[in-house]
Amino acid sequence: MPIPEDVTGDEIDKDVRQELQSLPKTLAEDVAKNLVMVARLIDEDPEGAYGYSKVALRLASRVAAVREAAGFAAYANQKYSEALAEFRAARRMSGGVELWPVMADCERGLGRPEKALDMAGAPEVSKLDKAGQVEMRLVAAGARRDMGQLDAAIVTLQSPELAAGSVQPWTARLRYAYADALLAAGREGEAREWFAKALEADRDGSTDASDRLAEMDGVDFVDALDEDEVETEHETESESESDEIVVEQATEAEAQEDGESGEGQAGRDQAEHVAVDRDED
Repeated sequence: MPIPEDVTGDEIDKDVRQELQSLPKTLAEDVAKNLVMVARLIDEDPEGAYGYSKVALRLASRVAAVREAAGFAAYANQKYSEALAEFRAARRMSGGVELWPVMADCERGLGRPEKALDMAGAPEVSKLDKAGQVEMRLVAAGARRDMGQLDAAIVTLQSPELAAGSVQPWTARLRYAYADALLAAGREGEAREWFAKALEADRDGSTDASDRLAEMDGVDFVDALDEDEVETEHETESESESDEIVVEQATEAEAQEDGESGEGQAGRDQAEHVAVDRDED
């Protein structure tokens, strides 16, 4: 797959670059460029990211960072079985536990929420950093909802991290998940409060809390593009009406000219008859 000229491969994380040092220099550069493309496209063009991950995987399948990137690309395309296999391979190679929450979420994607809950109670969770533990809590709450256990999902999300006043990278998503669970349980007043709190913490637009609040308040947003299309339709209709008026006016003018021409010709004929009569006289 083509690599844009502005991609050098130097954009990758230093830890990944260190992993690639086990490869020949030229090969390492090619792998790095493909990994950069995976990171660049995974949000806006998951299919494109998946394609680049396959290239990187073909070039360096024994590198943990490559298997991890392939896992996330498959995950973004809802290829949960493939993603889980890649995450497991990456974990075996690296020995870390960072991928444990997303592996559990793959189990959810495969329709196995019970397995995800088992993983949420595994010893590996205690080895996760704070961000990883919050992510694991989100996955566990999602698994509870998959099983129709709304109250249990709400309780799962009730944690010190949810109540904390400081804003962390995970705060908006945690508050949003809590608000969504409350709304699903019919607790609309509380849900609105927590959607508002999620919006306050959402500095990078990672949730659609503002849209959910507007929906609850009965506010309808009209897309600017739709407005432009409506205006264009009105302009087109006005132009068509104007054209019809011009055509009608032109037709009337032609008819009037024809009438005037006919009267003029009749007058000339009458004058000729009079002249002839005078000559005869």
